[in-house]
Amino acid sequence: MPAEPQQLSEYEQAARKQDTRRNLLLCSPALVVLLLAASGPLLVMLFYSFLTPGKYGGVEYQLSFDGWINVILVRDIFDDVLKFADAHLSVFWRSIKLSTLTTITCLVIGFPTAYFIATRPRASRNFWLFLITIPFWTNLLIRTFAIMELIRNNGILNNLLIDLHLIEEPIQIMYTDVAIMLGMTYVYLPLMILPLYASMEKLDFGLVEAAYDLYATRIRVLRKVIIPLIKPGIVAGSILVFIPSLGAFVTPRVLGGGKNLMLGNLIELQFGQGRNWPLGAALSITLLVIVMITLLIYVRNAQKSGVKHG
Repeated sequence: MPAEPQQLSEYEQAARKQDTRRNLLLCSPALVVLLLAASGPLLVMLFYSFLTPGKYGGVEYQLSFDGWINVILVRDIFDDVLKFADAHLSVFWRSIKLSTLTTITCLVIGFPTAYFIATRPRASRNFWLFLITIPFWTNLLIRTFAIMELIRNNGILNNLLIDLHLIEEPIQIMYTDVAIMLGMTYVYLPLMILPLYASMEKLDFGLVEAAYDLYATRIRVLRKVIIPLIKPGIVAGSILVFIPSLGAFVTPRVLGGGKNLMLGNLIELQFGQGRNWPLGAALSITLLVIVMITLLIYVRNAQKSGVKHG
């Protein structure tokens, strides 16, 4: 009799091993694609970052750490002394600053929008979500030019303010950090609204009514009930907006006019006019590291939130 359970256990183990092999076999095409299409280019960039720049672009296969050193430092052409690369540091600061401001702006606009959609009758919610997703149907460059038409000196906004006699001369918005932030807010706003709506749709509004019955103010209900319950949606939306904003290229290029560079523009500049591929590769890996740190912070917050709320 004792032999039968043991024999059954051996059969179960064999069946599990067989399932594991079958699952690995089924996943192998996806793993190969991820390895070649995702990890491959990253490994090439990492390899290039430790090489010497070619005279006319490309790389020379000689070990050099100048690419990584030049990310934050620059060597003086006269006395060969290393000092901080102010231009690169300013680009890093502008990228982080504008990405953070864009995320905050999207959250301020997206939160009431998602709340409005979540509180509509279920039959009409799909219509409002349809309106939110319409910008995704249009090419990013076209959407950026639409914003440019809105905020340029002779654009709709300035002409309206002049017609209303609120200003006498056009306000210079184009080719500034404000223009870049407005453009990225318009482009990435749906990425904030959709996760917020997903969290608010699952929210038990009976808890909100209970808080009002206990004489809680609107601000207190928002701080103590709504925000803690939809925190995963806030964090997810913030990540989805912050990461693409950090590496944005088209919007800063068009609305910034080539003067207000962000990390994506700086990387493209090194591979193009700068002809310094190792530095461009090192900057690319640095951007990847920043993104990974942001994702790790998100994962830790999500885990803490899951433990706290059971």
